[in-house]
Amino acid sequence: MTFSIVARSADGESWGVAVASKFLAVGAVVPAAVAQVGAIATQADANVAYKGIALAHLDEGATAPVALQRLLEEDEGREERQVGIVDVDGSAASHTGQACIDWAGGVIGEGYAIQGNCLAGPEVVEAMEQAWHASAADAPLADRLLLALAAGDAAGGDKRGRQSAALLVVSEGAGYGGGDDIAADLRVDDHPAPIDELARLLELNDLYLTASTEEDQVPVTPELEAELEAFARAAGHPGFLAWVGTENYEMRVAPDLAWIDRRVLAIVRDETR
Repeated sequence: MTFSIVARSADGESWGVAVASKFLAVGAVVPAAVAQVGAIATQADANVAYKGIALAHLDEGATAPVALQRLLEEDEGREERQVGIVDVDGSAASHTGQACIDWAGGVIGEGYAIQGNCLAGPEVVEAMEQAWHASAADAPLADRLLLALAAGDAAGGDKRGRQSAALLVVSEGAGYGGGDDIAADLRVDDHPAPIDELARLLELNDLYLTASTEEDQVPVTPELEAELEAFARAAGHPGFLAWVGTENYEMRVAPDLAWIDRRVLAIVRDETR
């Protein structure tokens, strides 16, 4: 009883899933993705084993349609399942079993699979597809997925109501400190407005867990360094980098303080007013 979008970014560098449901902690059940492999959403009477099995098939070179066919062939409960898959090349596949609760169905296109069950109607999936196409192709995948999810919710979403939502995006080396591929792994497990809360968390994820771009990096001159150090000491820290670590801004300030992200600099100057 869920609606989701599984997609690959237009540049072929990111894969992800956005999902919402009147179901506790939908992010713990539905989405899975591996960078340079693909992504999957398993829902309705979700078979969570689909996630590992499908990604293994994709990793071995199967396309999304082939991976889906293999899943269904091996599952006697396939008529109660709903699943969407996108592979490394952006090929997509979606399945809605005949026993899924109405309204249930899905659509696929280049780089995306959208599906839902127990929905207000087909307009939910249609709105999600329209939002996906209306969003800028070069926008971050997380933003595009969230826009599509919000459009489905606005069109009626899960006809039972709202409870949880989740967003998972992977891209090679995009994780914290470049140590893994998790660009975003956000879950709202129980909330009256889960998609709005997911949007708030995505903004925080961008600030705290996403590396600063060169365009946002302000060179730290001796004068600016003196300003930053004075700010940190006034706040009770031995130095500015200590403040950075305390506030978790290390993804947006150079380890040697050669540059500082514009957003962090704005935060510093706002706090000194």
